[in-house]
Amino acid sequence: MLFLGPDFAGNPLWWNGLAGIVLMRRGQTGGGTDGGQRWGWVVGGIQSESVLRVFFACALGATLLLAQPKPAQPGQLDASPALFTVMAALNAAGYDVDALSPNNHPLRAAITQHLRGRNLATVQELREYLERRKSGGRPLDLSRFISFALSVDGPPNFVYKFQPHEMPPDLAPLEGFDRLLTRFHKEAEMDKLWAEAQPAIDRLLETYQEPFIKTISEVNAYLRNPTSGYVGRRFQIFVELLAPPNQIQTREYKDDYYIVLTPAPAPQLDYLRYAYIRYLLDPLSFKFIASLEKKKPLIDLAQAAPALEEYYKTDFQLLTTASLAKAIEARLNKANGARMAETALKEGFILTPYFYEALAVYEKQEVAMRLYYPDLIEGIDLKKEDKRLQGVEFVAERATRTVKPAKVEQQSEIAGVFKTLEDAEDLYRLKKYAEAKPVFLRALQETPEKPLHAKAYYGLARIAVLQRDPELGVKLFEKVLDLEPDDTIRSLSHVNLGHLWRVNNEQEKAAEQYKAALAVKGISPAIRKAAEKALSEISQPEEKKEK
Repeated sequence: MLFLGPDFAGNPLWWNGLAGIVLMRRGQTGGGTDGGQRWGWVVGGIQSESVLRVFFACALGATLLLAQPKPAQPGQLDASPALFTVMAALNAAGYDVDALSPNNHPLRAAITQHLRGRNLATVQELREYLERRKSGGRPLDLSRFISFALSVDGPPNFVYKFQPHEMPPDLAPLEGFDRLLTRFHKEAEMDKLWAEAQPAIDRLLETYQEPFIKTISEVNAYLRNPTSGYVGRRFQIFVELLAPPNQIQTREYKDDYYIVLTPAPAPQLDYLRYAYIRYLLDPLSFKFIASLEKKKPLIDLAQAAPALEEYYKTDFQLLTTASLAKAIEARLNKANGARMAETALKEGFILTPYFYEALAVYEKQEVAMRLYYPDLIEGIDLKKEDKRLQGVEFVAERATRTVKPAKVEQQSEIAGVFKTLEDAEDLYRLKKYAEAKPVFLRALQETPEKPLHAKAYYGLARIAVLQRDPELGVKLFEKVLDLEPDDTIRSLSHVNLGHLWRVNNEQEKAAEQYKAALAVKGISPAIRKAAEKALSEISQPEEKKEK
């Protein structure tokens, strides 16, 4: 019997973000899709029944336009309907961080006031949902919800792009948010609000576009990069008007590198430049990993830097890439370059001074960085760098930027029932079934939420089967299906029930379960393939008999 668990598709695979960028302002004609949704607008007056007309006219001082399907290009400066919906939902449910800041976009208050005035049922559910996810009196962790918005295909259904084993770890506490947001999107008529917001979004994008293009072009010219990236990679910048101001959030998921910018007095070009340089350099550190390994002993010299994040102290590739990126930033700043390189060194980016000097040689020749990179690495003299660092006084803390990026290299803390379920799954993966069982049972006592109960019962069902109690396994899998499981757990439960009935020679019942799995909207390709294969094997004897 083939028994499927959430990790059946293979081991976790994580890649640095890889992407290509095309910065362009969305035009007024054309056709296409963005995140699975078509978007755009046409010139014309807003319909008289628009509930936001008064708010927007006062806040924005402009007549709003209606939306019409229009194209999005892969890798561009744009806004995201998924981010827009997430922030609208959070604000409506009481998220008010920096709500009084003068740097907020007027759209944030306008849409929040409109949604709260409608007394939507899902808004009350969202309030309760968010309240349960606060811990220790601290405000809601916005970064998790940014991760969610970047990890789904977008409205109206907010389906995850990732397989279960690929999910970013900070999404674990957001179990069930996709379903709640789907209902909110429909009840709040977010498609209409998104359409009406397009003129405001477009005006902001227009102010960002020219300086961003100039910044990207400057980096491409320095690195002699002909195309803004590599084939199959994507560098995406989103501007979100409904989020608290003065924030920069970065994410690297598989082949996508995201930057999310919130309203600020001026475009944060310094951080954009650094992020884009990192995006271009990341693949080179993987390509020439053998050369980097020879220089790895230098990482010991970074351990004494108190301001340096721990992940740089344990990953020489990351440290080298960051050091080179800071050196390139310094070379591009003609006035303060030497001081920038010295500051980076004192913060713990130990190779920045070397790269700053070596890049002077690179600038005098014509080979592109992607080809010159191994020469830069080979030129690192371990003894010379050791001597350089002997007299360095590292700073206790790094100078604070005006706008702080949210770093995704650090995994968010997972607590409560989410930690309990994670611990139980870890024990299950180690085949410690007797130890995993009470942990799954404990999770049932830690939350009243049905989707989380479904996960716990799913774990118990798998253990029952593996401990040769198929009858209990059937009852537990059926219990899972009664508890609002997510699409992955639902489809896997149907497939496992199909296997159990099939082993018991109940072919008709087995076929029903496989068909039920295939009917799940969010079924993954791997689970679909398993269900289709099993269903085909059941039907084949009948076909032969007919022949």
